[in-house]
Amino acid sequence: MKTLETRVGIIGGGSWGTALAVLLASKGVRTTIWLRNEKQVSEITKNRINMKYLPEIFLNNKISVTSDINEAILNKEIVVLAVPTQSVRSTLSSVGDRIKKNQIIVNVSKGIETESLKRISEVVNEFYPDNPFCVLSGPSHAEEVALGIPTTVVSASKDKYIAEAIQDLFTSPNFRVYTNPDVIGVELGGALKNIIALGAGISDGLGYGDNTKAALMTRGIYEMSKLGIELGADPDTFWGLSGIGDLIVTCTSMHSRNRRAGILIGKGYSFDAAVKEIGMVVEGIKTTESTYKLARLIKTNMPITNEIYNVLYQESNVEESVRRLMGRSKKHEMELIVTQEKVSW
Repeated sequence: MKTLETRVGIIGGGSWGTALAVLLASKGVRTTIWLRNEKQVSEITKNRINMKYLPEIFLNNKISVTSDINEAILNKEIVVLAVPTQSVRSTLSSVGDRIKKNQIIVNVSKGIETESLKRISEVVNEFYPDNPFCVLSGPSHAEEVALGIPTTVVSASKDKYIAEAIQDLFTSPNFRVYTNPDVIGVELGGALKNIIALGAGISDGLGYGDNTKAALMTRGIYEMSKLGIELGADPDTFWGLSGIGDLIVTCTSMHSRNRRAGILIGKGYSFDAAVKEIGMVVEGIKTTESTYKLARLIKTNMPITNEIYNVLYQESNVEESVRRLMGRSKKHEMELIVTQEKVSW
């Protein structure tokens, strides 16, 4: 793939879609962003700034913005899905057969669909089973990527050529891309870390300290990997960029909408009030619901997810949820070491 000659359409003009367009434009790649809101399109076209999401970033002339879906998709080698997880299905329904079989679909949203309990790759496969598919994920706040702050992510596809093509397209001096064949693990890491980040924020909102957050993150990655293994992911993926890497950045940064929403919930806000205060989509709230249902369906024990679900959807008292987590029956830290008799103990 000749990067400078590649044309990219980005479906969704939020902070991440816009940041990726800025990144590509810095390499000379022509990129078209599609937004549904015509007023927003007019404002960005006139001022060359996405004031709602990245107000400090100028969009150069390699980036065009449109409300015409045809303009964003037709004659593009790459189509990037950058809409919230719960909007992917309706967006693809409206796109229909405009996406052709030879176009590579790259997903950058992070979540699990609440109705079907499917990952984004599974939803995309319903519409475009013959298209090359890749997921781009990892510890990457849009605000920092747009500013050119050094960042590393992972490009995952079942097809090595596709993973490497997307690696080539997005790699820049300040944006390093690794490859991984484990689409399931990379998708789940990106989705599930948002649940733990909500918990980390709740912990902060309650006034708890570093000890608590460290425990949440460590047991959280273990919980994430348990579900991943049950669904066919490679456990090693969770110790990489899309797992522990994304978990660290989302649990510790104030750029994280999930952490910020969690802080508000820890201070007593309902999740509806927290989302309203944030003013943007908080993926972890819906992902908590879908993951809770998925874990019950496949009979995987996810105690942190269960308690965050109880707080969000069952009006459980936050401090009672903490007491339940701390008061659970005693366990081995590394259960598989003992249960699989890796050691005689």
